Parts: sequence; structure tokens; C-alpha cells
Amino acid sequence: MSSFFKWVFWGLALSVTVLAIIALIKREEVSRLLAVNSLFSQAKIVTNFSNMDAAFLTVPLTRAVDDPAPLAQGPAPTLPAAVDKWIGTRAVTSLVVLKDGKIAFEDYFQGTTSSDLRINWSVSKSYLSALLGVLVSEGAIADLDAPVTDYAPELAGSAYAAASIRNVLQMSSGVTFNEDYLDQSSDINRMGRVLALGRSMDGFTADLTKTDATPGDRWQYVSIDTHVIGMIIRGATGRSIVDLLIEKIIGPMGFEADPYFLTDGYGVAFVLGGLNTTTRDNARFGQMFAQDGIWEGQQIVPADWIAESTAPSANTQDGEIGYGYQWWIPDGATSGQFLARGIYGQYIYIDQGRNVVVATHGADRNFRDDGVADENIAMFRAIAESLD
Repeated sequence: MSSFFKWVFWGLALSVTVLAIIALIKREEVSRLLAVNSLFSQAKIVTNFSNMDAAFLTVPLTRAVDDPAPLAQGPAPTLPAAVDKWIGTRAVTSLVVLKDGKIAFEDYFQGTTSSDLRINWSVSKSYLSALLGVLVSEGAIADLDAPVTDYAPELAGSAYAAASIRNVLQMSSGVTFNEDYLDQSSDINRMGRVLALGRSMDGFTADLTKTDATPGDRWQYVSIDTHVIGMIIRGATGRSIVDLLIEKIIGPMGFEADPYFLTDGYGVAFVLGGLNTTTRDNARFGQMFAQDGIWEGQQIVPADWIAESTAPSANTQDGEIGYGYQWWIPDGATSGQFLARGIYGQYIYIDQGRNVVVATHGADRNFRDDGVADENIAMFRAIAESLD
């Protein structure tokens, strides 16, 4: 074979190889995109929520302890009679109740088990708030009223240019962002496609340029605000959220299972909704908050941060549920009653006065219906009160 034909042969072989690699990459992207489009379908939602690593890029949070101590079993009280019906109506997939730090009730439904790592959705936001509180106490972030651009300079010129850290903590950034999960062209669904295709969440955030309010003037639930908190933490420390969360919270608490985060294509954790944990470990996290940040004698999260972050400090309107720093405070709550919550029925409800924690995962496709959130909170309160 002449040199010319050899070069042609090897050139064609290289071209075929390159095209095959591109096709493989595109196939993975298309596969993830198709998975996102069917993520919440009635036939798949329960299975999908226990197997998010099949649809998205992920990174593990490897625990710092080899043999974590399991939660202790406590007395098994009789829960309110309405609980069974509520579990079915609200498509609850797991329910763990702690009283005085011990398991009072634990069960799993619709084929899920205690070992399932379930997607937390926006419950993840409350984990990030806890991490921020630790870093504030350590001096990594000195002032919550500092501009977000002090730590995330790439947001200069974006819709976040005038927002403070406190503004994004309280969901009061003023950024225009459509959070309608049922609108395929909404910002929240565009963001989901960015994640599925392995693109940059930082770039998506920096490209937001529209505002509809002055920062701090009004509360509006905008999930992308939480990504900005993640950018601030990474900018302040030069470290990843995953490494920090392992070091500061997950490791010291001795979670029973290794959680994992969904990530974008650059390995950046999807902090606003991508943490996957067992329900039992969510209850463990809630119990630490119920105990003013102490876990087995160690102060994990500063008590003053817990009090500050779970107070209804955001500028919500009359009749709206209260909001703090990525935590919800329900209407009529007494001091020490607050919750983390995510779409489709993910909750950690905490009643410090009664020392009760209720953790759930769910697959409730009707979670947006009028009265559903109030119904869930009423059930959590009834469970807590039944344990007096």
C-alpha cells in the first residue's frame, strides 16, 4: 500500500473513531434528556426517585466513618388513625418519626426500602443553609449583607449584581425566574435540561439578566438563588460543596449511607435540589437541628445559626408561609417548629419543644393542589402531638 493510501486509510479510521465518540457522547446526553422528560411520569416516578444516578451525572459523598452508629429504637406509640389514609393519598414512599432521638415509627411503601437513596429535591437547600452557618461561624464569610459578587464575581453584570448574601438566603433576590414545573419552557425546566445535558449551572446563572423587584423588597421562591449560595461558598473557600459537606456535617454526624449529589457537566453539585439520602439519615439531620446543632456531644451547626436561620425573617406577604434561611416556618408555628420541604412530598419536620422529627420521602404528583401543603403540615403536627 502506497504512503498516500495509508494516510487516507488512517485518516478515515480516525474520522470514524471520532464520529463514534461523538455519537456515544450525544447518545448519553439524549438518554439523560429523555430520562428528565419522563422523570415524573406516573409509571416511573417512584423508581426514578430512588435511582436518580441513572438519569444524571453524580458525585458521591463518602462518609468519614466506617461503622456509623444506627439510630436507636424507642417505644412504638400509636400514631393518629388518619396516618394510613394520608400515606396512600399523598403517595408517601417512606416515613420515619423520631421521638427524643429514637425511632418511634419507620416504614417504607410502594416498593421502596430503608436503603434507598431518595432524591430530596428542595430539602437539599436546608442542608446547604446548615453548611453556610458553619462557614460563617468559622469566619470564611464575614457579613451576610455583603454583595454576592464579593464571592462570586462572575455574577457581576447579571441579575444578581445588586443582591446580598442575605437576599439569596431569604429568596428575596428580585431575580426574574419562572418556577412553574408544569411549563416546559419555564426557567426551572430550562435549568433541568442544562443539568441533564451536562452544561454549566454557573454559566446558566450568570446568564440571567432580568429582575422584577429590588433585592430584599419582597419574597419570591426562586430556586436558582440557592445555586448562588453554593457559588458564594465555593468562592469563599476555594473548595467544593461535596468536600465541605462531608467534612462539616455528613462525616461528623455518621450518616448510615453514603449520599450522592447530582452534578452538572463540570462536577458542580446541584445544591438546590440534588442531594440523595436515605429517609433515616434525613431524620438524623433533623434531630441534630432539634438538639440545637448538637450530635452525640459535638456541636455540628452553631445553635445561634439554627435559631436565626429557622426564624421567619424573609419579607413574605400576609397569608404566606414564613421563610427563613432556606427553611420554612408554617403558619401558627410555635418557637422551634420549622421544616425543610421539596416538591413531590419530601419533608423534614422539626418540633424542638416536643423533640420530635418527622422525615418523609414521597412521589406525590398532586403536591401542587390547593391545600396539600397545609394537609401535610397538619399531619406532621398531629403526629408530633400524639407523642406527648
